[in-house]
Formats: sequence, structure tokens, C-alpha cells
Amino acid sequence: MLVLTRRAGQYIMLGDKIKICVSEIQGGNVRMAIEAPSEVKIYRGEIYEEILQANKEAVVSKNLDIHLLLKHSK
Repeated sequence: MLVLTRRAGQYIMLGDKIKICVSEIQGGNVRMAIEAPSEVKIYRGEIYEEILQANKEAVVSKNLDIHLLLKHSK
């Protein structure tokens, strides 16, 4: 993990097409602006974790359904 110190108005680049700018700092909160191509999906961390969990649950559910179907088809 790379850890950087930036001030408001400064930015970092991820490759040539993604720019993350520190737009404002208020107390313990940092407001960031992200410029990225439209095909790049951007999620807040907690939302991304929920998506991962839902995907895991969907796979487990589908695996159980397949096993039940195979068991009943014999």
C-alpha cells in the first residue's frame, strides 16, 4: 500500500487516465474528486464490501440450488 500526504488542491494520478484530487479538508474529513473514464467503476469502500458480500452469497445460493437439482434428478 502506498501512503501519501497531500494538501487541498493537490492530486495523484493512477496511470494516465485516473486523477484523484484532494478538494477539501475539514477536521477529520477529506473530500476527494475523482476524474476517470466512464468505464471505470468507482465505489465507496463500504459499498464495495457490500457488493462483494452479496456476490459471495449469490454464489453459495446457486451452488446449493445446483446440488439440490442434481440430487433430485437422480
